[in-house]
Amino acid sequence: MGEFGEVLGGGFGESCGWGWWTLRANDEARGTLSAVSLKASSEQIAHSAPLRRVAIVPVRSGALPSGGAEAVAEAHGHALIVGEGAEAAAAGLAGVATDVRVWETSGFAPALWSAVLAPLVADEAVVILPASPDGRDLAPRLAAHLGRPLRAGALEVRDDLVMCAVHGGSAMARHLVHGAIVVTLQPGVTGIGAHAHGPMPTVEHLAIDVAAQSEIATSLDAEVVTVHAPDVTTMDLAEAPRILGGGAGLESAHQFEQLGDVAAALGASMGATRVITDRGWVPHERQIGTTGVVVDPGLYLAFGISGAVQHTAGLGDPDHIISVNVDPHCPMTAMADLAVVADANETLGELAALLSQLNPSDDVEHSATQSKRDTADQSKRDTADQSKRDTADQSKRDTADQSAQ
Repeated sequence: MGEFGEVLGGGFGESCGWGWWTLRANDEARGTLSAVSLKASSEQIAHSAPLRRVAIVPVRSGALPSGGAEAVAEAHGHALIVGEGAEAAAAGLAGVATDVRVWETSGFAPALWSAVLAPLVADEAVVILPASPDGRDLAPRLAAHLGRPLRAGALEVRDDLVMCAVHGGSAMARHLVHGAIVVTLQPGVTGIGAHAHGPMPTVEHLAIDVAAQSEIATSLDAEVVTVHAPDVTTMDLAEAPRILGGGAGLESAHQFEQLGDVAAALGASMGATRVITDRGWVPHERQIGTTGVVVDPGLYLAFGISGAVQHTAGLGDPDHIISVNVDPHCPMTAMADLAVVADANETLGELAALLSQLNPSDDVEHSATQSKRDTADQSKRDTADQSKRDTADQSKRDTADQSAQ
């Protein structure tokens, strides 16, 4: 079995997709494995040159979505930017993209867009979109138009293999590539090799007449009545510019209600670690980390978070990190630009009270007041429990004295 284990460990993970294993036991009585061979058919030989790739990045108001630049980098610098402000968004790909096609169009119409874009990328073997809200909406429609499989939530894209997170990120799925595919790439997992001060990419403007496609596509798109500004309390964490995160250092579900109120008052979103979502105090979509949502905020405030690698690996590269923790040596404190060594529960309560004074808000004020009531109630319960223990101890002493007499 040692030989079999060595072959599996050294080559199975890389080669099993392109061939078949033949196992032959010469000594069935002892059950030993005497030969392991791998045979690859000529049709399954890996390509000598990389497959052609392109990234399709839907944009709004000239801003790249979360993971947009990473999708372009994964497509070897080839990009097609579509949406309002597409040319302005292309400027953010300096040092990442080599060639960019832009289609300036207003609104967001995934059915129409997929019908128009499919012929433009039909010759590309791998079409990559960021797993942003718009990217996740456009990708399955585009895959249907192209007649290709969709691999959603990819962490790695190779010519022969796509690795995807499944079951809420708790498991990994290996998808062998046997033809042209469409992929959505998780933001924050691959990184970008080039920096933003590189050369500007070559930009080609696409003049597209959608009249021929509109009759078959617009009927499938929802009518946009109005577009509201993002609500920080409900927006996708991957898109949030500021996040307040809570961990096991916060003692109850009420603290997370308060954390959400404080976050809203600061124009930030609320997130949590896995241990909190496992307790059911916060929905899973608010979980930050490799098994939850990968984020990349400009500001991250961590209350009572120790900084386990599963959490910090999903933080991206925040511009500023503030940690509130009683442990001055925990990983999150070490990562922080500003570390506050204090009880996270008390600090959060004081911050809520301060915000209610600076910018009165019923929710924040209520949370701060409720927190003080909870603290007072707990103090009363502790006093009552101690009184009972003292009474019981005194009773035991009296009984012992009586017995001695």
